[in-house]
Amino acid sequence: MATVRGPITQAHVPPHLRCLVTGATGYIGGRLVPELLDAGHSVRCLARTPEKLRDHPWAGRAEVVRGDVMDPESLGSAMQGVDVAYYLVHALGSGSDFEATDRKAARTFGEQARAAGVSRIVYLGGLTPAGVPEHELSPHLRSRAEVGRILLESGVPTTALRAAVIIGSGSASFEMLRYLTERLPVMVTPSWVSTRIQPVAVRDVLRYLVGSATMPAEVSRTFDIGGPDVVTYREMMQDYAAVARLPHRLILPVPMLTPRLSSHWIGLVTPVPAAIARPLAESLKYEVVCREHDITRYVPDGPGQPFTFRRALALALQRVRAATVTTRGSSASVHGAPSDPLPTDPGWAGGSLYTDERELDIDAAPEALWRVIESIGGDNGWYSFPLAWAVRGWLDRAIGGVGLTRGRRDATRLRVGDSLDFWRVEEIVPGHLLRLRAEMRLPGLAWLELYAERNRTGGAHYRQRALFHPRGLLGHAYWWSVAPFHAVVFGGMARNIARATMLPTRSEQVKAASAL
Repeated sequence: MATVRGPITQAHVPPHLRCLVTGATGYIGGRLVPELLDAGHSVRCLARTPEKLRDHPWAGRAEVVRGDVMDPESLGSAMQGVDVAYYLVHALGSGSDFEATDRKAARTFGEQARAAGVSRIVYLGGLTPAGVPEHELSPHLRSRAEVGRILLESGVPTTALRAAVIIGSGSASFEMLRYLTERLPVMVTPSWVSTRIQPVAVRDVLRYLVGSATMPAEVSRTFDIGGPDVVTYREMMQDYAAVARLPHRLILPVPMLTPRLSSHWIGLVTPVPAAIARPLAESLKYEVVCREHDITRYVPDGPGQPFTFRRALALALQRVRAATVTTRGSSASVHGAPSDPLPTDPGWAGGSLYTDERELDIDAAPEALWRVIESIGGDNGWYSFPLAWAVRGWLDRAIGGVGLTRGRRDATRLRVGDSLDFWRVEEIVPGHLLRLRAEMRLPGLAWLELYAERNRTGGAHYRQRALFHPRGLLGHAYWWSVAPFHAVVFGGMARNIARATMLPTRSEQVKAASAL
């Protein structure tokens, strides 16, 4: 018997909205874009460096425009024809004046949204503690609260979501929790490990962000979002140990460990840069628990939602172990790190460009060489004198740099914009070129290029080029002071990459063993 269906009404079909996403190169923004696309919306991304979004799986489905939330002209242009504008940027870790930067950016965003006739602004901020005056909050929490207030006062209906700790593969909070728990079976910790927190799974955050786009026009307010569990940071670490099947951790709180000292301690143990670790540590001294769950009036929770803390941990760990982490908080750009592209002219800006070049022919296919090149760094190492790289990483961390702790997002694949230990992927031509830009503390700018080419006999030709553009006399002195070690570091790297290219891969080893 045929089923008779009634007429399709607007209530049955989700509205198609045009969404602007700022912060698409960041942790939340990079995950929100495909969720909006899958929900049937069209997406435009605003990015200062659009090239960083080139290799994302969803890049061909979204429009990407160049612009900056601090620039009214480019922002206003990006707002044209937009229904919903997502504000997912903040200046955390950008220096001591980040509050002023956040304030100016939020005002510009609100003004341009109102001028362009945007129907709704959606903002993700931080959950603030009850009963604590705003001026007593940490600068991080105070700024997030102020940004929310500025957007709510913009004249555009605004949804301001407030979350405490976001748990998901690659989030700064998850990476901090993960590395502290895994690396320290015995911990001397600050007193904030006893503070109550209401964490929320990143999947729930994304669901609330997408659902907020269709809120009624008369709704303009803040919403607290959190999971069903209220726990202390000590309980979070013990829960992580249980989910990861690690032995019970011994945690000894020490009151004299200040947020400043805590941030350095976190920076040494985890991949979270100290500039981000400090505001996170400062925020953890406050109890941040949801005071309402009104969001469900507009974005209903389904069965099993929101996720429990342990379920969120299990899902995040599953992605980490399967090497399917899509975005990472530790990949965020670091304040003070060089950002200039590689100069094409050796006399760029009238200065010097020092180079160290190595070339080798390898009796293997160029494809095998490329697999080694693209898997460099992180747990795979740098195919060179390990102690030298480790010492350089320690020195960088000691002076406030990122060091080697960031590792890789994926064990075998890279994309433009990925952080790779104390490098960042500036360019990648699959099968041919990997260009890395240094983000360690240096008196100048540095790049490392690795090439896979085919030689005249059909084998692989490996080219490696290290470049350094010195800044001042100190930069020149730095280059010549480390030049004597280049034969060991860069020469060893070239030889070891060639040697690794000729070894069978793990899959080839498994195939050979199964044939026996």
